[in-house]
Amino acid sequence: MDNQRVRALFDRQTRRDALPDGPGCTVERVGDVVRQTGPAHGWNGVLWSALDEARAEEAIAGQVRHFTSLGRSFEWKLYAHDGPADLGERLRGAGFVPEPEEALMVAEAAEVAGLHGVRAEAPEGIEIRPVTDEAGVALVTSVHERAFGTDGAHLRRRLLDQLATRPDTVVAVLAMAGDRPVSSARLELPPGTAFAGLWGGGTVPEWRGRGVYRALVAHRARVAAGRGYRYLQVDASDRSRPILGRLGFTRLSTTTPYVYEP
Repeated sequence: MDNQRVRALFDRQTRRDALPDGPGCTVERVGDVVRQTGPAHGWNGVLWSALDEARAEEAIAGQVRHFTSLGRSFEWKLYAHDGPADLGERLRGAGFVPEPEEALMVAEAAEVAGLHGVRAEAPEGIEIRPVTDEAGVALVTSVHERAFGTDGAHLRRRLLDQLATRPDTVVAVLAMAGDRPVSSARLELPPGTAFAGLWGGGTVPEWRGRGVYRALVAHRARVAAGRGYRYLQVDASDRSRPILGRLGFTRLSTTTPYVYEP
């Protein structure tokens, strides 16, 4: 993989030229910033920027004015290769709070899917099921809350909206041990791009280390490759990064969510 070329393609397709990722959302370019504005349970924030030291302060202030006028908390998704070099420091000075840094990792979907080699199958006793209705979304939410220790209410509403209005852009799956959900994950399929996104992969504590997360990655890779996506993209935590590396993912950059609460 030509890392610089793929990163430039990622920046252009999924950030600068991004399409709205859910119902009720709009994406617009304002000066040197591309932002998405949506409902309170959707993702609100800055996707891309091309700033220098002279323009950064006003651009930051402009986004704060826009989202706070709507009563929205929002995220400035800062990548390590974004400029200017002190943009993170400027965001903190404006009242943003950084969340943990993640690695931007990318792989060829067909390779991870095992189309050209060994396939990662679900461990014994685990069945991977698609999520298509409200009952399935409730199970996804319960796994998310147990795996990450966070409230899944916004995830539930967003996933229900996507399945109802844009079912071709999202695939949600559950790993079931009998009648118990033990892991869940989503695959985002933005139209017109080469990148499918892996999101929300989480496993309840008692099932970690058994290959469930790996199997859900491979399952989603097969879906993405079957729908014509060349690459998989993940914002990887420290916990998932080693697993993804063994599956063939390459680190292209890092990304840090800077969150502003009105």
